[in-house]
Amino acid sequence: MDRSALGRLGRFDAVVLTSTLWFLGKFVRFAFPPLFERIGGVYGVSPAVLGSVFSGLLLVYAVLQFPSGLLADRFGSVVVLGAGSVLAAVGALALAVDAPFAVLVAGMLTIGAGTGALKTVGVRLLSRAYPGRTGRTLGVFDTFGSLGGVAAPAAVVAFAGLPGVFGSEWRTTFLAAGVAWLIVTTAFVVRVPARISETDDGETSDGASAPVREYASLFRNPRFSAFVAVTVLFSFAFNAAFAFLPLYLTREAGLEPATANLLFGALFAVSLVQLLTGELSDRTGELPMIAFTLGLAATGLGSVVLLTDTGDPVPLGAAIVCLGLGSHGYRPVRSAYLMSVIPASVAGGSLGAVRTLLMIAGASSPALVGFLSETAGFGPAFWLLTAALVVATAVSVALWLVE
Repeated sequence: MDRSALGRLGRFDAVVLTSTLWFLGKFVRFAFPPLFERIGGVYGVSPAVLGSVFSGLLLVYAVLQFPSGLLADRFGSVVVLGAGSVLAAVGALALAVDAPFAVLVAGMLTIGAGTGALKTVGVRLLSRAYPGRTGRTLGVFDTFGSLGGVAAPAAVVAFAGLPGVFGSEWRTTFLAAGVAWLIVTTAFVVRVPARISETDDGETSDGASAPVREYASLFRNPRFSAFVAVTVLFSFAFNAAFAFLPLYLTREAGLEPATANLLFGALFAVSLVQLLTGELSDRTGELPMIAFTLGLAATGLGSVVLLTDTGDPVPLGAAIVCLGLGSHGYRPVRSAYLMSVIPASVAGGSLGAVRTLLMIAGASSPALVGFLSETAGFGPAFWLLTAALVVATAVSVALWLVE
């Protein structure tokens, strides 16, 4: 019985190990902002400089989505994920010792390059390792990533109160992450190949890969391009709402900063809904769940704007929870749908191309909303974001009805 139970548990090693690598990627990324003040004091650099370096990390991460997927189609998911994780671990370990500012910049950019493979290739691998439970599996995967963002600030505070190991105490965060990355990566490359050897059939033994034009041909399919538009609209709306929601609540709704931050935290406290929506999408289909979650997100954000003048944190909090449930619930179902419609031979590169587009949209929207907030006000800016979610919902409903 014990051996049988272990065997059943062993079937989940791929999702656990791949998700843990993604957890570490999000953990390290979200560890930087809480440390900006301390790092700026150590190196004597301005927030603008630190922000530029962090933007460089995110830019490298975004640019490598398509190449990492392309390489996964050619050489296999395990090879690319393992190499990316080792590269990220090297970047984290470079930050574990006292060193010049140039080393900090190089380490951050290396982390961006290494983590560039984790999401795109991880989705590709898990959709093949668990073809009958893709939604549930990707729900677990995305939830692990969300937990990395939650754990990072707490770890920064915890290590700040302890003596440093090889350098300043704040560097211990990156030492722990780098060591953990190497351990998990070792387990990943040992355990996962056996799990996907019969399902990861996109690679060929001679390393042949699909021509680039085959990736581009997908975007000539109106249904596929329409869904890409849905993903871009969602990323545009959510990233800007995420960036400015606390400021919106204090300036427009008149809430105290502590209250605004508490309500902002509710946006992430509901991220476990990804487990439920991923499971439901396996039962009901992806497009109905996508339409429902996007509609929920649009309702939540629109309600925030409508309730602003009340200044009442209770209904505003309920609206933010609605926004969070829809936004987090949408993500694993989006990935599951993409993997169901993209041919296996070009799954990695195609998903990487889509993620590059949505990340560019997500990166540009805070700048646009910041500009609109100063020219037209936060109200019109947030109505624009709500409209983007409404259009995304309408397109997903249309795709569902004509499926």
